[in-house]
Amino acid sequence: MTRDIVKYPHPVLAQKAARIEEITPEIMALASDMAETMYVNQGIGLAANQVAEPVRLITVDISGPDKREELFALVNPEIVSAEGETETEEGCLSVKDYRSNVVRAEKVRVRGLDLSGNEVCLDAEGLLAVCLQHEIDHLEGTLFIDRISRLKRALYDKRARKWARKADQD
Repeated sequence: MTRDIVKYPHPVLAQKAARIEEITPEIMALASDMAETMYVNQGIGLAANQVAEPVRLITVDISGPDKREELFALVNPEIVSAEGETETEEGCLSVKDYRSNVVRAEKVRVRGLDLSGNEVCLDAEGLLAVCLQHEIDHLEGTLFIDRISRLKRALYDKRARKWARKADQD
């Protein structure tokens, strides 16, 4: 089932997501819904709080949205080490019509659980490393626009307020 993606400045996006204590059928259904929602919206990653579920769950498929060959979900993911630095252009399904360069770690090691409850440890670099950092940031209540310059952020916030006023008038 496809879910609605919440958009900035929805408060759930600034909320730290709760740890998942048990992988229930509901969590598995949420992961499935998130994958479908991610693909329908042409994304390569999605955090549960982006569909208004503030729990520590992400779905990722950097082969997507067209190929859909490398889908995985991580429960309670955390970055356990990071090294190097890279700057890449990022966008976000929850941040309407905006992309900006963001500095992140070049390589990361991420630990979490798969949907069967098995521990997973991923060493990632390149696009996968950036995607994992982006989605795990969501679980901490951080958006990529929180990592850009104050000037760029102020300009985006001004545009977002204008869109909100226009939507209220419609």
